[in-house]
Amino acid sequence: MRDKRWKALDGEWRARQGDQKRWSAPASRELGEALQGINPPHHTRQRRALGNLFDRHTVGRLYAPLGGIVDELLDGLAERMRDGEADFAELVSERLPVAAIGEWLGIPRADHELLVSLTHGQAYAQELLPSASQLAIANTATLGLREYFTGLIRDRRATMGDDVLSRWIRVWDELEPDRDRADETLYYLAMFIVIAALETTSTVLSSMIWTLDQHPDQLSLLRRNPDEVPQAVEEALRYDPPVHVTTRAAGEDMDLAGVSVARDQLIHIVIASANHDPARNDNPDTFDLRRKGGHLTHLSFGGGIHYCIGAGLARLEATLLLERVIKRFPTLRVSAPPEWEPRVAFRRVRALYVVDG
Repeated sequence: MRDKRWKALDGEWRARQGDQKRWSAPASRELGEALQGINPPHHTRQRRALGNLFDRHTVGRLYAPLGGIVDELLDGLAERMRDGEADFAELVSERLPVAAIGEWLGIPRADHELLVSLTHGQAYAQELLPSASQLAIANTATLGLREYFTGLIRDRRATMGDDVLSRWIRVWDELEPDRDRADETLYYLAMFIVIAALETTSTVLSSMIWTLDQHPDQLSLLRRNPDEVPQAVEEALRYDPPVHVTTRAAGEDMDLAGVSVARDQLIHIVIASANHDPARNDNPDTFDLRRKGGHLTHLSFGGGIHYCIGAGLARLEATLLLERVIKRFPTLRVSAPPEWEPRVAFRRVRALYVVDG
C-alpha cells in the first residue's frame, strides 16, 4: 500500500477499461476523480492544500461539541430501551458520524438524513462486483451528492465566514484561477470526505460494541480500567475493520511475490486478513485490548499516500462513544447478532439491537 508503483483507480485508468459498465458508470467515474481515487501529482496538490485536517488542535476543539452530541444520542438510546431492545446502529452509529462531520464542515442538521441515505447508495459503486441494480442505485445517489455539494459550495460562497469550507474556497481560489475548476475540485473534496466519514465510522461504532459484547472478559476489564478505552478502540479496529478489501492497479509491469502482474491489472488487498497475520500480531484471532502496538498493529485506515484523511476524527468519535457507553450503561448487552449489509469492501451494520440489563 506504500509502494508508489501501485496506483489508485483514477479517471485515466477507468477510461482505459472501455465501455465496461463496472467502470463507465457515473458513480464509478466520480470515484476516479475524488481524493481517494487520484494519483500524484494531482493527489499531492490536493493533500498539501488541505493540510492535516484533524490535527490535535482541531480534535481538541471538537471534543466538547462532539461529547454533547454523543450524550444527546445516548439519551435517545436510553429512552428507547425503557420499552425493551433498541437499535444501536440506527439510533447512535448512523447518526454520530454525520453529526460530527456536519459540526466540522457546517452542514445543517436538517440535511443529515439525506446525506446518510445518499452515502449508503453511493457505497455500492465501491464494491468488488456490484450488480447492475446496485450500480443503478449508486448512480442515482451520486447525482444526488453532486447536486447537494455543488449547491453547498455555491451557498457558502455567497456567505463566506471562518468555517472550514470557506477556508477551502479561499485556498482554491488562489491555487486555481479558473473558478469553475476550483469549485469542481471543492465538490470532489467535500463529497469524498463526507461519504468516507459516514460509511466507515458508523460501521466501526457498531462493530466495536458487538465485538466487546462477544468478549465479556475484555469488556469487564475495560469497565474496571476506563482509561484503556483508546487501546480498546485500536484493537476493535484491528480485529474487525470497517473496510475489508481495498484495490490497487499496477502502474507498470512488475513481479509481486513471484507472480507476474501486467500494467493496469488489479490486485485486491485484504485488510482484514492482514490485520490477522500471525507474522504481524501474536495470537491475531484473540481480541486483546492490552495488545501492544496500538495503531501499528493494523491497516484499518490504509497506508501510504492514501492513509485515511479522517482517521483522527473517527478515533475521537469512537473514543468518546465508548467512554460514555461503559460509564452510563454498565449492564448494556447485545440482544441479537448484528444484521449486515451484504457487502465485501465497505461493510455496513444495518441493525444492532441492544438492551440494558
